[in-house]
Amino acid sequence: MIILVAFIVTPIVEIALFIEAGERFGLWPTLAAVIATAIAGTWLLRWQGVAAWTRATQSLRRNVFPIAEVFTGLCLVLAGALLLTPGFVTDAVGLALFAPPVRRLLARLAARRFERAKRATVWVNGEPVIFSGDNDRAHSANDIVEAEFTEIEAPDPHTAPGDATNPDSPWRKDR
Repeated sequence: MIILVAFIVTPIVEIALFIEAGERFGLWPTLAAVIATAIAGTWLLRWQGVAAWTRATQSLRRNVFPIAEVFTGLCLVLAGALLLTPGFVTDAVGLALFAPPVRRLLARLAARRFERAKRATVWVNGEPVIFSGDNDRAHSANDIVEAEFTEIEAPDPHTAPGDATNPDSPWRKDR
């Protein structure tokens, strides 16, 4: 619901600000400001994006999942998209997302929200996968897992699984 309201209200506010800026500063300075913020957004995205990519690569080399770098990357992509979108409100929000203190604040708020909810939903191939704090507990060496098993003989490495000479092949003519 909040997103729907934002998609309706944001263009109205942007149009009103364009009209006000056009009356106050004139057409060409207003257009120049919009183009300048788009250029600045592209430059900032490239500069900070490369730095975030480098930090993420270094984290992966240390076998550490780069969650902070992934969040930074998402914020930077959103910031770049907002700066490329014509408008003064979207430009202000986009510029704010380029500031590391703002990203840290948003990361803390998101972490607190996930911690409070104790669940997160990730969409994989159009289907929701829900990670919940109730069933995602760590297993220790003392856990007992009850299961049944059937021992299967290893196939002969000299015959291919689909080979007609393989006795277990469903493609044999005598089956």
